[in-house]
Amino acid sequence: MQRGSYAPPPAHSPPLHHPVPQHVSTVPMMRSPPPPQSQSNSNYGTPYNGHAGGGGASFPAFGGFINDPTAQMGYQVGKSALNAGQEYMEHNINRYVSISALKHYFNVSTPYVLRKLLLVLFPWRHKPWSREQRPSSSSPADPNSYNSYYFLPPRDDINSPDMYIPVMAFVTYILLSTLLAGLRGAFHPEVMGLTATTAFVVVLLEILGLKFGTYVLSISNDSQLLDLVAYSGYKFVGVIVTLVVSEILNRGKGTGGWAGWTVFTYAFMANAFFLLRSLKYVLLPDSSPTIPAGSGMHTVARSQRTRRTQFLFIYSYVVQFIFMWILSRQDGSPAQIKTAAGAAKGVVGG
Repeated sequence: MQRGSYAPPPAHSPPLHHPVPQHVSTVPMMRSPPPPQSQSNSNYGTPYNGHAGGGGASFPAFGGFINDPTAQMGYQVGKSALNAGQEYMEHNINRYVSISALKHYFNVSTPYVLRKLLLVLFPWRHKPWSREQRPSSSSPADPNSYNSYYFLPPRDDINSPDMYIPVMAFVTYILLSTLLAGLRGAFHPEVMGLTATTAFVVVLLEILGLKFGTYVLSISNDSQLLDLVAYSGYKFVGVIVTLVVSEILNRGKGTGGWAGWTVFTYAFMANAFFLLRSLKYVLLPDSSPTIPAGSGMHTVARSQRTRRTQFLFIYSYVVQFIFMWILSRQDGSPAQIKTAAGAAKGVVGG
């Protein structure tokens, strides 16, 4: 069976017509998001989509919250409240102690700290003991400040008192005493509290005594009082050396015995000699006519000078001996420490 042959296609086929919609579609045109662009700097893990912190950068992740006027107003109100609180605190603190004066006593450097520690422990051959002064660069138009002198900060003068070493030695003393109690097997939570309380009471009594001494000796200069407070904290350096060396020589039996008393005697004598030489230029200014005008070192009367000499001797030897002995008492017996801790707990609880 044979099929008939198909007719050949026409030379020109008719064009195809696509249907045209008669109604406009309301469906919005959807487009795929653009591919992420590679960045030279890595901002992986930030919630700002590559917008790292900048002065005028926008933060689309927060919907423009940073640029919102209400947020800006809240930021300004918070900033004003913070500044007002800071000014209030500074004003109330300055009523008792000058913040600018305290900054002078903490202006130290690492070489100064090392040299000062050696001076406190080995003061025997040190000279001179007088503090260095420099003329202020004031204008001649101001007669009150022209030709005036000021003391150099501690970082520039090893004879200048500082408060960095006393504060650090105070904290180190509390931690070291607690550590030694733990090494002896006598650690209790009350040990740190007892040590800190004892140190605070000693410092408070000494400051009150210095305040009373400045009143009796007619010392009205605040800088001289701060100098005395700074010098009073150097005894913690000798106490720390006594605790460490005695613990090594006595093999964990405290500061008793001949070894402990020998180390304590040396530390006490070194601290007393250091205070005697240093405080001489604070309590007993030189009466020679070579002192420049406006240097802050005023001469004192003969009777007042005698009273200050007696105060200097009693403070450097008698007072320091009592306080250093109280601070350096370390007994290796766990029973006595437990008894003291129990007594302190009973006092607090009662």
